[in-house]
Amino acid sequence: MGHKIGTEQAEALFRRYADMIYRVALHNLRNPADADDILQEVCLVLLTKKIPEDEEHLKSWLIRVTINKCRDLMRTYQRHSHESIDDYEHLAAEEPVGIPEEMQELSESRRNIIYLYYYENYTVSQIAEILRMNVNTVKSGLRRAREKLRELMTEEGARNDS
Repeated sequence: MGHKIGTEQAEALFRRYADMIYRVALHNLRNPADADDILQEVCLVLLTKKIPEDEEHLKSWLIRVTINKCRDLMRTYQRHSHESIDDYEHLAAEEPVGIPEEMQELSESRRNIIYLYYYENYTVSQIAEILRMNVNTVKSGLRRAREKLRELMTEEGARNDS
């Protein structure tokens, strides 16, 4: 099923997938500092856990680990954060380049489906495996996300024309 790897092999894999891991983390967290933290945590997982044998499973496993680490971080923030976010709006990170602002209006699940489909070029069945969802759930999520984005982008265009 899986095997542990040495430091050199982990470093090589980390170098190969660091950009992808960072992009997925940034897409989920929208904060470069948090994305860096997640990148380090995923690196530690590479060093300490058994990893999948083949390349394609490894890549999807790394995405799954990254998304789970992002969720863990968001849960921690929700549990321990008692200050008003309004006091810190001036510190907000810029949106990742190339990702429409309207995507932030989607649910986490649909945002991840869209991201994996269009930005990481995964198929619907691969996304279903990565996110541990039914293939039909991914298909309907992709369809509904597209509809929502179309609606949001059309509204935005109409507002800009006025």
